[in-house]
Amino acid sequence: MFLIKILIYPLALLYALVVLLRNKLFDWRILRSKKFSIPVITVGNLSYGGTGKTPHIEYLIRLFREKYRVCVVSRGYGRSTRGFILASEGHSARDIGDEPLQYFKKFQDITVAVDERRARGINQVLKINPAVNMALLDDAFQHRYVRPDLSILLTDFHHLYINDYPLPTGTLREFRRGAKRADIIIVTKTPRIFSPILRRELEVQLHPTSHQKVFYSYIDYLEPVPLSTTVTEAGPRAKYSYILMLTGIANSYPLQEHLRSQCNELVIREFPDHHTYSAEDIRSIIDTFHNILSKDKVIFTTEKDAMRLERKEFSELLRGMPVYYIPIRIRFHHHDETRFDKFIQSYVERNP
Repeated sequence: MFLIKILIYPLALLYALVVLLRNKLFDWRILRSKKFSIPVITVGNLSYGGTGKTPHIEYLIRLFREKYRVCVVSRGYGRSTRGFILASEGHSARDIGDEPLQYFKKFQDITVAVDERRARGINQVLKINPAVNMALLDDAFQHRYVRPDLSILLTDFHHLYINDYPLPTGTLREFRRGAKRADIIIVTKTPRIFSPILRRELEVQLHPTSHQKVFYSYIDYLEPVPLSTTVTEAGPRAKYSYILMLTGIANSYPLQEHLRSQCNELVIREFPDHHTYSAEDIRSIIDTFHNILSKDKVIFTTEKDAMRLERKEFSELLRGMPVYYIPIRIRFHHHDETRFDKFIQSYVERNP
């Protein structure tokens, strides 16, 4: 594998140079970024997926929705449609993507839209709902056709961008130097017990510029929720003999670690990120579950996967099955939550 990475490094270098040239065209204003009259905050990463953008967007929604009329604009990764769509009742993950569907279902007081061209998406939202006065852009760190008022860069504690390389050798979408565009860097998926020494070591490694703030977040797992299509009567318990973990996300290792503490043995069924489940997949998953020789067993999945699993055509297959999804929230360490909230709120107020 290491030899293959060396051999394909010239391709990674070529890819990164093309992206660098594109960024320079924006820096030189040959390619234009649109500035909006409302605050626009982007959340993204340098790497390809798996840094925890969804729960961080949800954190921002909770932070701002009482004071602002918030809209979330996403590309809608994995959807089968194109162009602008305003999320509404009846839309599925295939229509708008699993993450936008999750925002729409959880937060009824915000506007959710998808458009691969984010500037067009914001314009359309403002035409439909002029009361909107804040936009959150999901996974838009590289989408430079919109000039954000605040740019938040996420990096996974276990896979820091400073130790990574451009695609296809590594997982970076551009050179590491692209991190300098961020106003805030959040190290995500850190351990719950997080020492000040480790914090200082990470900050030295990240070497933020003078204008950048660095924060550290971790995942808080909430109580499991039964999948709506299963109509299961039994509630989840604290401990099982077997747990079948079902995921179609980029990085499932934090959930694996969480679930191992709740069972004697963890059985894992993983699919590609944003996988569109088929009836054949569901039958295969059910077979895997029935082949576990124990009555004390359960299926746990992620909230994002639940958006793709809760389909009418799966309801009969999953009826009565003990399938639960586990919602998550992000938390900040020590006094970071107060610092983060104060910084981002004052920043937005200073830059209307």
